[in-house]
Amino acid sequence: MDVTKQIWIPVTFTVTPMIGGVIGGIFVRKNIKVWYETLNLPSWRPPNYMFAPVWTTLYIVMGYASFMVYQSGGGFFGSAKLSLALYASQLVLNWAWSPLFFEFHQLKWSFIEICGLWLNVFGCIVAFYEINKIASFIMIPYLGWLTLATSLTYYIYKNNPEKTSD
Repeated sequence: MDVTKQIWIPVTFTVTPMIGGVIGGIFVRKNIKVWYETLNLPSWRPPNYMFAPVWTTLYIVMGYASFMVYQSGGGFFGSAKLSLALYASQLVLNWAWSPLFFEFHQLKWSFIEICGLWLNVFGCIVAFYEINKIASFIMIPYLGWLTLATSLTYYIYKNNPEKTSD
């Protein structure tokens, strides 16, 4: 493998998850003050300034974990294909949550969606374990943070009125 591929393949895997994070951040910034801060929020929620650095770190780590699985499992067509398909689907679910919650204010559907995301990430961790145990282990903090996000989404869904059509 030439040096260019040795550098760009892991960089691409590591940066790709942040693409959806940046796009999702647009929805968050647009709605944080005018909508989110007006909701009934739990006292145990993390401060708003923590979300961007935590998600950025998690996106980098999960991207690198996916690269480790890609490399250990023989690429997209090797033994890692199911693991990488699960990973790709959890990324899509992850990226879909921000517009669903922050832009469309769909509290119930945001909660249902994040529960599906949680299950998908759990499945991804299990599938990664079969290919690369370290990659699996470094996905666990993501599942932990996602558990907090799921709890927060549930609290907001149960303690705020659902948006009606505009």
